[in-house]
Amino acid sequence: MNPLAEELNGVLAGTVAERLLSDMGRRMYFPRGIITQGAEASEHAYRFNATIGMAYEHGQPMMLDALRKELPGLTPTEAVAYASTTGVPALRKVWKEALYKKNPSLDKKNISLPVVVPGLTAAVSYICDLFVEPGDTVIVPDLHWPNYRLIIEERKMAAGITYPLFSGDGYNVEALLDGVRQAGQRRGKAIIILNFPNNPTGYSLTLEEADRITAGLLAIAREGTDILAITDDAYFGLQYEDNLLCESMFARLANLHPNILAVKADGPTKEDYVWGFRMGFVTFGGCDLRDEQYEALTKKLAGIIRSSVSSSCSLSQNLLLKALTYEGYEAQKTAYRAILEGRYKAMKRKLTGMALPKGLKPLPFNSGYFMSFSCEGFSAEALRKKLLYEMGIGTVSLLDRYLRVAFSSVEEDDIGELCEAIARAAAECMTSAAGNR
Repeated sequence: MNPLAEELNGVLAGTVAERLLSDMGRRMYFPRGIITQGAEASEHAYRFNATIGMAYEHGQPMMLDALRKELPGLTPTEAVAYASTTGVPALRKVWKEALYKKNPSLDKKNISLPVVVPGLTAAVSYICDLFVEPGDTVIVPDLHWPNYRLIIEERKMAAGITYPLFSGDGYNVEALLDGVRQAGQRRGKAIIILNFPNNPTGYSLTLEEADRITAGLLAIAREGTDILAITDDAYFGLQYEDNLLCESMFARLANLHPNILAVKADGPTKEDYVWGFRMGFVTFGGCDLRDEQYEALTKKLAGIIRSSVSSSCSLSQNLLLKALTYEGYEAQKTAYRAILEGRYKAMKRKLTGMALPKGLKPLPFNSGYFMSFSCEGFSAEALRKKLLYEMGIGTVSLLDRYLRVAFSSVEEDDIGELCEAIARAAAECMTSAAGNR
């Protein structure tokens, strides 16, 4: 093992983070090579800096006029230079400050400085690189973002263990906790992914459900199970009903017990309406973890970034930094959020007031971008194709039992027409399925 990796492992020794590391996580380190030497030169090379492979002219990176014309608000360094492996330092600082503002329960809790990664997919994938290995089980609900399975089962060759997301009209808290207990009994550790608002259902926890999950995980940790809680907060802040948890579960778990390590995956993709920026953040939170231990985790994550994509896009990072410090930023976000809430309420009203075919049942939803229908007695894929090829309406089928509808991308005035078309197509699918029996 590389001495730098051994050094980082020594810093983490005796912590839940060290116990949870995968074999790759133990071997990973950030090399003291070109990047480190370049950073050192940037600070001390006052005559010439001949380290990083960029072309300079008059003290600034070369930048084509065609790009200068389209990006007049950015300097060449902001627009085309490499970003640091862990991200633009000013952006990381601003994002951390925002985490405390958006999650008041984090007050006085010590968390790491967020690390920039190229999107939420990369965030979840890199976290799994650090902590998941063959033979592990990762506990996710049956209704989950399909990319989890690709990351967990194919990239990491671990087992994705599912449980029913809903019990009645609420979250199936006991099934989640049962999965954690069973994983702990088998391997002494449990890995869970908590995604709220949920993709594909658009469901967020009630405050009571969040309390029960927190208390349940605490009880299991006290019994000796090490728990890695990955909070996928891609749709953060988009709750549309009262009595819902509007913070991340990360805020509740970050300093809960020495046997729990919380890792937050979030970013501006959905909450700041910059889907194509391909930017995410990874933040660590553990009970009694010291700054030097967070730095060790950051260096291991930096090694994963360096060995895969080298660094994230500096252009996106600097544009986001300017947006986050823009005077009208919060007002614009509030306005867009209100539009999404209006579409959500239109969907709720329409579904509540209309007669749906017996086999088409809306699953509980209260937030986010989506809602889903369960399809009983007929194929969700058949419904998707009918909607697409006969009515020109795009939806997503999952497991051939569920149909996901993104109300976020449909104008509020068109929601009623959309729901009626889905109901009509579902009724035809049910009639066709019954005739084929």
